[in-house]
Amino acid sequence: MISGIDKIAKFRRLHESGCFVMPNPYDLGTARVLAQLGFPALATTSSGFAWTQGKSDNAMALAEVLAHLRTIADGVDVPVNADFEGGFAREPEGVAANVTAAAATGIAGLSIEDSTGDAANPLFEFALSVERIRAARRALDAAGSGIVLTGRSEGFIAGRPDLAETIRRLSAYAEAGAECLYAPGIRAREDIAAVVHAVAPKPVNLLIGSDFLTVADAAALGVRRISVGGALARAAWGGFLAAAREIASQGTFGSLAHAVPFSDIDGIFAPAPGVERS
Repeated sequence: MISGIDKIAKFRRLHESGCFVMPNPYDLGTARVLAQLGFPALATTSSGFAWTQGKSDNAMALAEVLAHLRTIADGVDVPVNADFEGGFAREPEGVAANVTAAAATGIAGLSIEDSTGDAANPLFEFALSVERIRAARRALDAAGSGIVLTGRSEGFIAGRPDLAETIRRLSAYAEAGAECLYAPGIRAREDIAAVVHAVAPKPVNLLIGSDFLTVADAAALGVRRISVGGALARAAWGGFLAAAREIASQGTFGSLAHAVPFSDIDGIFAPAPGVERS
């Protein structure tokens, strides 16, 4: 296994040029598969992880998420970016304390979002949102880890799809110390290009959770980093639910014919020759 310091250094280099895909595993098995497929970095997904625990998105406790981050980061040889939701606190002081705890799990990057979970007021007030990012920045600087901080503005997925406000927030987050900027939910090419231009030269993360853009398209727009959020988890759940519902409703098993062969999956996790199972 490479050291946490080396993973952070690699993650930082990935943000310097080009465009890379950072897919989102939802447990250790999927993380190891994605690393074996050659992806240079991975990111956790709050929704994908929550579903494995029988909970809805944003329902996991801080201690559960910290344990999950350590499991994923320790289990692969590539950098891991943490979906740290809203920092598991409202006030900047609480965000800072929790970011400090997350920094000790072995992650190479971490994102803080500005959504409140309140449908009536889905985004934290502007000044508070900026202070939350600034608090996360101070916490990471104090830890001396070099972990990459991503500032997320959630308007496009929280019922406030206002491009001007999103850009205002992302620009402020960049000034407050966010090193990568992220507005999940933007899809129009002109919106993506506008965000990239507004925060340049800082890199932008783009969420691609469906077939609306290719990696080459995103790179041409200036996107530096692509993640898929809970999309891989949803794809897996799609196959599971189709097969389970067929069995439950029809008493037939046709969907299972499309399952990956046992040997293909088990072989991925089989120990190398001469290595004993733990």
